[in-house]
Amino acid sequence: MLQRLIDDVKESTGSALRLTSLAGAAAIALFITTAFLCAAAFVLVLQNYGPVQACLAGAAIFFVVAMIAAISYTMRKRQMLRRAAEAAKAAKAAATTGLLADPMLLATALQIVRAIGIKRLIPILAIGGIALGVMASRSAAASSEPAEEP
Repeated sequence: MLQRLIDDVKESTGSALRLTSLAGAAAIALFITTAFLCAAAFVLVLQNYGPVQACLAGAAIFFVVAMIAAISYTMRKRQMLRRAAEAAKAAKAAATTGLLADPMLLATALQIVRAIGIKRLIPILAIGGIALGVMASRSAAASSEPAEEP
């Protein structure tokens, strides 16, 4: 069984290495292709308009590429922040719901009710419910305020 696990790890590592090598080769080929296309565009503009216009055309092309990369980076970063905020809200809701579904907590609560008695416990539970409601309304008001973006 352990040998099969080791073989699976070796196989997955080998395939990941092959995929990484292929991705690296594709990236190098794309870089060389882009370099030749930029050189061809530069020579074309140089022959038709002159060296200054050729340099400005090359700079404009790279500026557009840089702006596209910056915009996609910004959009991706916002998307990741939004997903992290949603995950935090879901985790907070799951933690609150999970606390009441814990069987050990319910068993402890039943033992406390038996030990203290239901008639003495009702006023304590009423005060606790009011306090919980106040805390929930405060946290809801704090989370509904829009957060400032840096």
